[in-house]
Amino acid sequence: MSATEQPTQQQAAQRGTAQGVSQTTTASKAAAAIDRARAEGRAALVGYLPAGFPTVQGSIDAAIALARNGADVIEIGIPYSDPVMDGSVIQAATTEALENGFHVASVFDVVKAVTDATEAAVLVMTYWNPVMRMGVDEFARRLAEAGGAGLITPDLIPDEAAEWFEASDKYGLDRVFLVAPSTTAERMAMTVAATRGFTYAVSLMGVTGARAAVDESAQRVVAEARAAGAERVCVGLGVSNADHVREIAAYADGVIVGTAIVSALRDGGADAVGRLTAELSGGLVRSAHA
Repeated sequence: MSATEQPTQQQAAQRGTAQGVSQTTTASKAAAAIDRARAEGRAALVGYLPAGFPTVQGSIDAAIALARNGADVIEIGIPYSDPVMDGSVIQAATTEALENGFHVASVFDVVKAVTDATEAAVLVMTYWNPVMRMGVDEFARRLAEAGGAGLITPDLIPDEAAEWFEASDKYGLDRVFLVAPSTTAERMAMTVAATRGFTYAVSLMGVTGARAAVDESAQRVVAEARAAGAERVCVGLGVSNADHVREIAAYADGVIVGTAIVSALRDGGADAVGRLTAELSGGLVRSAHA
């Protein structure tokens, strides 16, 4: 594509909005998982694990343990050499996976193994560069063939996602974009419209990592996303225990946990992941007045 053929930022934004409006016509595995949890009177649990840590099979075993102990949606992260959003625990895990020879294509093996063994919706969380290097259509096709639900793309914005809109619609994949406390009303509306599956609400400004308390701005971000039309909003960053889960479950559709789960895998393997997931699941049920 020549420079003159590149869509303008406004055109890309309009494309994202238009595609977002049609999201109800494409089946969403992540949305279905969240809706099942809602029908049971609880928030959904979304658990993150990096592919290839401590090994490819080890990450598969851990993800299966996640699903069998209460996770509704699983994020499988692609290890990346220059992670801008990841805290120290996840960075260390992904660095180890890369040092052990992890290749991007192996993520499809992880996704297929987990989707074959569980009912969880499995999303891949990735920075955009690995997708571009493989080819957006090729990546989307292989992800769909592996049974994946879609992508979470922390460094891709709707303005620049025209190729991803096309591929995700072609292969029926979810596209999860992020919003944050700093997101303006205009960009909130654009991002929500472009999203399919759920809107990922970042609870605070900064990188991932377990914290003693969840930032109070999370509830405001959820409210703003819903005001912009989001049907499902999940909160992540800083969630590390059942109390955090209980707090967020009172107002969000899903609770995203990453660092605490990776720490459990590092320290105790898949069994520890299963135990922590079961503990976290205890905070998902909403009270009658929530």
